[in-house]
Amino acid sequence: MRMALALVLAAVLFGVPATQADESGKPMYGRWGFDAAGGDPSVKPGDDFFRYANGHWLDTTQIPSDKAAYSLRLQMSDRIEERLHQMMEGAAAHTEHRPETLEGKVGAFYKSFMDEKRIESLGGDPIETELDDVRDATTREALAGLMGRWTTNFEGTLFGTYIDVDLKDPSKYAVYLGQAGVGLPDRDYYLSAEFAGTKAKYQDHIAAVLNLIDWPEADARAADIVAYEARLAEVSWTKVQERDLNAVYNPMTIAALKKLAPGFAWDAWLKSAGLSGVRRVIVNEKSAFPKLAKIFSETSIVTLQAWQAYNIADNASPYLSRAFADEYFEMHDKTLSGQPSQQARWKRGVHAVSGGDALAGERSNSFGNLQWAVGQLYTAKYFPASSKAKIEELVDNLKAAYRARIQALDWMGRATKKEALKKLDTYVIKVGYPDKPRDYSNVVVTDDDLIGNVQRAAAADWAFYVGRLNGPVDRQDWIMTPQTNDAYNGSLRDIVFPAGILQPPIFDPNADPAINYGAAGAIIGHELTHGFDDQGRKIDAAGALRDWWTAKDAKTFEARAKVLGAQYSQYEPLPGVHINGQLTMGENIADLGGVTLALAAYRASLHGKPAPVIDGLTGDQRVFLGWAQAWRGKLRDDALRRQAVSDPHSARNFRVIGPVRNIDAWYDAFDVKPGDKYYLSPADRVRIW
Repeated sequence: MRMALALVLAAVLFGVPATQADESGKPMYGRWGFDAAGGDPSVKPGDDFFRYANGHWLDTTQIPSDKAAYSLRLQMSDRIEERLHQMMEGAAAHTEHRPETLEGKVGAFYKSFMDEKRIESLGGDPIETELDDVRDATTREALAGLMGRWTTNFEGTLFGTYIDVDLKDPSKYAVYLGQAGVGLPDRDYYLSAEFAGTKAKYQDHIAAVLNLIDWPEADARAADIVAYEARLAEVSWTKVQERDLNAVYNPMTIAALKKLAPGFAWDAWLKSAGLSGVRRVIVNEKSAFPKLAKIFSETSIVTLQAWQAYNIADNASPYLSRAFADEYFEMHDKTLSGQPSQQARWKRGVHAVSGGDALAGERSNSFGNLQWAVGQLYTAKYFPASSKAKIEELVDNLKAAYRARIQALDWMGRATKKEALKKLDTYVIKVGYPDKPRDYSNVVVTDDDLIGNVQRAAAADWAFYVGRLNGPVDRQDWIMTPQTNDAYNGSLRDIVFPAGILQPPIFDPNADPAINYGAAGAIIGHELTHGFDDQGRKIDAAGALRDWWTAKDAKTFEARAKVLGAQYSQYEPLPGVHINGQLTMGENIADLGGVTLALAAYRASLHGKPAPVIDGLTGDQRVFLGWAQAWRGKLRDDALRRQAVSDPHSARNFRVIGPVRNIDAWYDAFDVKPGDKYYLSPADRVRIW
């Protein structure tokens, strides 16, 4: 097993043409891929391995004023952002008013965002039609109809929807419905005294936005809106509840939906969402739906109108005049994430056209854009087809190596292993960019209509998903754009490594092999492990939600996962702010699996020979340091608080400390002893994959 895994990872990490690497043959960081000067050797590894590897960098690096965080991964995103900037500036300089080419449309969209003079002259006029529709919506049925337009416009909605593979019939797509309606990141922001100050600022923000659109009695309506959303938050599911795949799978007919949640005009909502022909939906937070609908039916029309007007204006604010954009920044970036300064206009323009990524999840950045068109242009320039083909072939072989790893597990019985291996064999590895480009030929883009460009792009995107609803599932589909600096394990049993993530410090062909194993190798292992984390393990080889585990093996897995969750729940990214071990369970399991797999692969790659010692560091030490450097970074306190309550990923320091303290080799590599802060006795170390 180790030999096969080593050969695959060695090829993946060191045999790929380096389109994004330093052609001088030198690694980007340090002499051999690790920036040792960024560490703090005065800290014992067993007391804080994150600071040991990154302490000097943490102490001397300032978070830029236009960011809520900074890290080596964000430096990667900055490089991508600058490339996109140059690409869009060039396209904008040569575009027509209403271009037909892909490059021309990207350029015209960007040009429309950068035309500050025109945008400033328009003020809030571009959304006046939508606001007039709200003023005319004097019944709850009419307001429900407006909510259905959220898929293609700026409206808010009480219930969100998306189209994805049916979890119990993976040969078909299904319409999923989920709770929505609140504007703050999590229900805790409304219900916990810890966030009382933030909630008060949110109310002020709503009033300010309503004043910008001359909505009557803005202050009073803002108070009503916050009270309304607080009621919604109180009956909404927690993010931990939403992680349970069995709990959120509740298929029903439209007739049953109406019976479940009366008091909401479902026909009007479905019609506006372009889903009037749908006969079956899958409801996520089933017990919340009747309560949400009841609150809607009890809330005054005046409050609901003001709530919708606010949502339209707030969602559109990044595309409107400075007064709107600045108010949006003050709430969503400064208050919620602690970011002192707004990004430069060109950066916001790049994200408006290219879409959100792992660093920008706000709807304004992931809604109504040309993200797949940008991905085609980006990869054509920075990720040649020859690289894509070679990586795909090599990473596909990684599945065979992981197969041997599952076979060697000492806690899993034969029957469960058989099913696990069947599932592993179905995984599709996708690298770089999709084989099938998205068609933008019918999307109208002009260089003087920013709001219209956003709306038309959103409509085209939603039409794409609705249009394939009754067709066969596309196994080659991607849900993450090529320019994204991230990776994922998806519902199609697919593992995706976009072109954007294949750069230092994650992947550097000029670095010491151990560093690449600790970074890229661990991330590959992380994504593979996601298919077998606490929720991924519930999906079988056909991609269906089904229990394929023996009772004994499931009990063993759950017991080990519970111990891991308890460990993470003890961690405090800030004093008094704890990680939620249940919310972050899947990512924590994947991190542990990824680092364990990477270390085993590196050792096997040595073919029985001793690892070279570099600057006094052993091979094992360098693997762990590669993982630690990959997560080198820092967040502002407000962003950390937000992450703790709403993000399924643990704080970055514990993404380093949490896995390694459960791996025996880390103790040997760094002489971690009883009495060190993060020492765990062998019996207390969690071993899953």
